[in-house]
Amino acid sequence: MTLSRTPLLSDFQAAKVLVVGDVMLDRYWFGDVNRISPEAPVPVAKINKTDHRAGGAANVARNIAALGGQVALLSVVGDDEAADTLADLLRQDGIADYLLRSSSAPTTLKLRVLSRNQQLIRLDFEETPDTGSLKIVAQKYAELVAQYDAVILSDYGKGVLGDVAVMIAAARALGKAVLIDPKGADYDKYAGATLLTPNRAELREAVGGWSSESSLTEKAQKLRDDLDLDALLLTRSEEGMSLYREEQIDHQPTRAQEVYDVSGAGDTVIATMGLCLAAGYDLRDAMHTANAAAGVVVAKLGTAVCSFAELSAALAE
Repeated sequence: MTLSRTPLLSDFQAAKVLVVGDVMLDRYWFGDVNRISPEAPVPVAKINKTDHRAGGAANVARNIAALGGQVALLSVVGDDEAADTLADLLRQDGIADYLLRSSSAPTTLKLRVLSRNQQLIRLDFEETPDTGSLKIVAQKYAELVAQYDAVILSDYGKGVLGDVAVMIAAARALGKAVLIDPKGADYDKYAGATLLTPNRAELREAVGGWSSESSLTEKAQKLRDDLDLDALLLTRSEEGMSLYREEQIDHQPTRAQEVYDVSGAGDTVIATMGLCLAAGYDLRDAMHTANAAAGVVVAKLGTAVCSFAELSAALAE
């Protein structure tokens, strides 16, 4: 599949995307393992390097910024050191920060311990946001949505998108594209969105399994129709992507290369799709571009981003 419209940096720089959803701080501890603990049969990691990356909806925002787009991030965080670190990371990437500080729950934190690029353990710290904070999110969203060309709702099931149906309706009433990275088995709450971007496991949870390509097509199209979506984009790992629309289905094969780490690839896909739609590109060209961007990030460790230069090089291959 070839592009009918090659992405231009100037188009991306003029586009404005609002990202709303669950943010988290990805903290990495890197170390060497040379012995087993005398206290228990577990490896001892001597930590010699730490790294922090903005994860979840924040990683979606990072991907948009890396491609040159204007992006704002709306979410709830704790009143803690992890939130300070997140805010610093967003500032470095030029992301407009609407992180609402809550004293009742910590910032969602995922701590990973790695040795020789192998993950030894992941420790999660998270709580559901309080209703007061969610009410402020809704108010801020109502103020912001008219200022952006497209909205991405990044649902990681942590509770920030409690009023997702209201958010969709508000954006659509203003003629804005609404893209959603879904979570859970209940997709009814996403009705009326422009585009959903589930992976295979997420789609299977929502519609059940399938035994053939025709069965998958039937289920995907029924879901798209039932939810009144413009399109449904299924990311299929080694099988590439499939874009389901009312009159057309487009398939995009995966980009052949060494896959290093798929974490965060879904963030890259929806970020690129949202930026392309905000810039006025059609869904087919957006899928082609998103597939190229995802191919770049899976060759990197951890939650990574694709720059516009890397995207251009990938599209030229």
